[in-house]
Amino acid sequence: MDKGKQNMEDIGYSAFFETEREKLGLIDFPVARVVAEHRELYRVLTEQGELEARVTGKRTFEATGREDFPAVGDFVVLDKVENDKAVIHEILPRKTVLKRKRGNGEVQVIATNVDTAFIVESLNRDYSVNRFERYCAIARDSGIVPVAVLNKTDLISLEDKEEKVRELKERLGEDVIVICTSIETGEGVNELDACITAGATYCFLGSSGVGKSSLINALIGKDVLEVREIGEQTGRGKHTTVQREMFFLEHGGILIDNPGVREVGLTDMQAGIGEQFAVLEQLGKKCKFADCTHRHEPGCKLRGAMEAGLINEGEYENYLSLRKETEHFSMTDQERRKKDKKFGKFLQVTKKDLKRMHHKDYDL
Repeated sequence: MDKGKQNMEDIGYSAFFETEREKLGLIDFPVARVVAEHRELYRVLTEQGELEARVTGKRTFEATGREDFPAVGDFVVLDKVENDKAVIHEILPRKTVLKRKRGNGEVQVIATNVDTAFIVESLNRDYSVNRFERYCAIARDSGIVPVAVLNKTDLISLEDKEEKVRELKERLGEDVIVICTSIETGEGVNELDACITAGATYCFLGSSGVGKSSLINALIGKDVLEVREIGEQTGRGKHTTVQREMFFLEHGGILIDNPGVREVGLTDMQAGIGEQFAVLEQLGKKCKFADCTHRHEPGCKLRGAMEAGLINEGEYENYLSLRKETEHFSMTDQERRKKDKKFGKFLQVTKKDLKRMHHKDYDL
């Protein structure tokens, strides 16, 4: 796609965002989409072309977390546009947001305003159905459609591949599309491309080395992303993508690549887990005790169904693990919010003092 003059609809702008811009009274300000993030600077795409942008000092000062800053995929309202540079005045409300919990407990935004998530796993020894379920729960929690991509099918036999597809369909649900791909043989690339429609936004999720960058290069038709081989000893990939960036296909599809991570920690995603494990959730509601842990309590319908072979044991264990993880995050998040509330009161007093003294950090 030419990054010169274009219609905003071509880069994903819709009636949803226009309505939100009107509600905020920002209809007279130009709108742009964040296509790349470089520390404190952003590349944004407008109807007139690409600009370099930064956030205001006031937004930086008032931010309470990473979610208050722009992310790749965001639509933003600009101010002070001059000489290919601009200031981000406001972030328009997000239609969807993918986020994960980092090791330090901080919530990190992966991408925003995504319609479909391609969840990629390679068929080497690092393959994990549990990881597919984890990513599906994250996607579903935000209303994003998950698509499972089994990559590097050239590494296994046809019989093994068919068994993996059957296993995924059983665990993820028949409604989840499963696509088998291989850059070496070209399998599935056209099928993947056929899933992409003009004006819609797609992101690639998966661990390092599963082949996300290679698939994006194949879809774009040229090598725009660096590709590295996986480690010979570990079978694990090296971190190739180091930042999030947006790419545009000739037929109008919008792709977001994401740095690979070994594990994606869950935030408070009870809705996503409930949708991904809908059958197990319904069984759990029929247990004898309302606070049943589904482990040892008498009258547990969920454990009973697993022991009777009615539900998959691996799915049962993964469900309980993810459920425990998101409940733990919810509890620690509440504790964090209490601390933030106390710190917020301190900030309010400080801001008033800075404003009264016309401090340089409060001039935007």
